[in-house]
Amino acid sequence: MREALFVKQNSEKWQHYDSMQQANPDEVANQFIEITNDLAYAKTFYPNSKTTAYLNGLASKLHRSVYKNKKEKANRFIHFWKTELPLVFFQYKKQIWYAFAFFIISCAIGALSAKYDDTFVRLIMGDSYVNMTNENIAKGDPFGVYKRQNEFMMFFQIGANNIYVALYTFVLGIIFSFGTIVSLFRNGIMLGSFQYFFFSKGLGFQSVMVIWIHGTLEISAIVLAGAAGIILGNSLLFPKTYSRMASVLRGAKDGLKIVIGLIPIFLVAAFFESFVTRHTEMPLVLSASILLSSAAFIVWYVFIYPAKIKLKQTESN
Repeated sequence: MREALFVKQNSEKWQHYDSMQQANPDEVANQFIEITNDLAYAKTFYPNSKTTAYLNGLASKLHRSVYKNKKEKANRFIHFWKTELPLVFFQYKKQIWYAFAFFIISCAIGALSAKYDDTFVRLIMGDSYVNMTNENIAKGDPFGVYKRQNEFMMFFQIGANNIYVALYTFVLGIIFSFGTIVSLFRNGIMLGSFQYFFFSKGLGFQSVMVIWIHGTLEISAIVLAGAAGIILGNSLLFPKTYSRMASVLRGAKDGLKIVIGLIPIFLVAAFFESFVTRHTEMPLVLSASILLSSAAFIVWYVFIYPAKIKLKQTESN
């Protein structure tokens, strides 16, 4: 093909790519592939022409755009955890407290029900679990359940299950927040009766020092998933100045950000439960340090740090 014809066939495309100020990453990548193909053709048939020099410059320009987009993606990932998610926590702190209140009330109901009804724990936890735990207590190893399974299998199963519960709790919020509240209530009843069972056996303090090594992060994340569900449900019930559809989309987006942000917390909790909790003979100082550090992290990342970011933004404005 003559160079003049090659230029005529492609000049409009090249000028369009050259003049574009912004494009999404996928579009930039496709443009770069097309230009490099044209450049390879030009280098083969018109190696010393101005067309080849121009295409070389255009390819370099698009390459820089591709690199810039990759860099922005990496920065976007850091920005999500450093700024975006904490600001979502700050924006919806009221919903977080609502979820916490629902959960604590249901825990209290579970504990009181177990106290005044001997069969309640079996109803909630199942006969097999209660019988197994009673056997472990008789053997002098009340928390032996955490030692029965391979650590790696336990990690994957627990991590996957907790993430599923979080997603389930969040999605149920679309039922006017009621679905999420029911899920929080169910989990709270289970935790309250479960914890009371060990207190009734004279193992209350020991159970806290063992179970809450992983439970601090795990339960906190479940409560936050409940807050995400309430955000979703409230966006449907109370659209405010938005159209109902726009409000639901906004609530779903913000709630999903919280659920995605909980994944690392669930994974760390699953690691603790699988690899650490099983060491029930560990020194009290060590278990207390893990428990308190986990609690301090949740309080800092969900409440203190977001407030500082918001204050800094307000002062800068």
